[in-house]
Amino acid sequence: MTQRIRQIMIILLVIIFTASCSAGSDIDPLPSWRAGATRASIINFVEAVSDPQHADYVAAEERIAVFDNDGTLWSEQPLYFQLYYALARVEQRAQNDSEWAEQEPFRTALLGDRNEILALGTEGLVKLILTTHSGMTNTEFRQTVADWMSTATHPTTDRAFSQMIYQPMLELLNYLRANDFRVYIVSGGGVEFMRVWAEDVYGVPPQNAIGSNLGIQFERTDAGPVLRRTPEIDFINDGPGKPVGIQRAIGRRPIFAFGNSDGDLQMLQWAVAGETPGFAGIVHHTDGDREWAYDRESHVGRLDKALDEAGQRGWTVVDMKADWAIIHPVKTN
Repeated sequence: MTQRIRQIMIILLVIIFTASCSAGSDIDPLPSWRAGATRASIINFVEAVSDPQHADYVAAEERIAVFDNDGTLWSEQPLYFQLYYALARVEQRAQNDSEWAEQEPFRTALLGDRNEILALGTEGLVKLILTTHSGMTNTEFRQTVADWMSTATHPTTDRAFSQMIYQPMLELLNYLRANDFRVYIVSGGGVEFMRVWAEDVYGVPPQNAIGSNLGIQFERTDAGPVLRRTPEIDFINDGPGKPVGIQRAIGRRPIFAFGNSDGDLQMLQWAVAGETPGFAGIVHHTDGDREWAYDRESHVGRLDKALDEAGQRGWTVVDMKADWAIIHPVKTN
């Protein structure tokens, strides 16, 4: 083979390799997001902070992304899904204790009426959670959650709760990870409740889940040491508690945050307040046909102050009806 032929072959191989790389880069990372300003704002931000040649480049170790869970990564209507777990636990206990079932707030919970359950107010709902989530070891609790998740279905859609996730947000989580972001869930829900299934459903490992906590204590038993859940609130990871929870668990300010309600407002404010570029996104539930339409007046996932601030500060607001081609993944058996 002459030197000239060898040079031509090398050039051809370079062209083929370059073309194949270009073709690979054309793969749409967010196929369920419709083209438009919302999708572009996400891609433009991620590309900028991931490009060492860009003025907004952020080192990989600082690329922290945080997501609320209820209403942001999966549906939350007509009740928070963790509350459905609590109601299922009430039903189980009532089968063994008829007198207990006559006590409030458990009697109302057993009626299954959404409005009456919400009318229990903070005190009644907290009592439901404390009673149904404590008194057992952490291992026992995790097993009850896993068992419930494997069989429970949403009362309106008849989907498994694990199939009530948002396909566009799953794509976003993967897109961020592909660009060296570390992804965390930062939820007002119980952290141990989420840790049971978050890795299988979202690809988020247990140590990357941040949430509210009940009390927990170390005990020595004949079978060995255990961690037992106690009926008291240790930390509420909601509203101003979210930046606190982030700092305690991560130790770095996130640069990318997504929420859907006023309970996420302080987390969004915190993400864009650093010295590096920041992104704040809100999922606005505008699709009453494919999901639920709600915002300022909703008892679940109320979006009022955060929606106003998003408009004032130019945050990205996802119009679910306009921006998402599909809502949930294709239903599986």
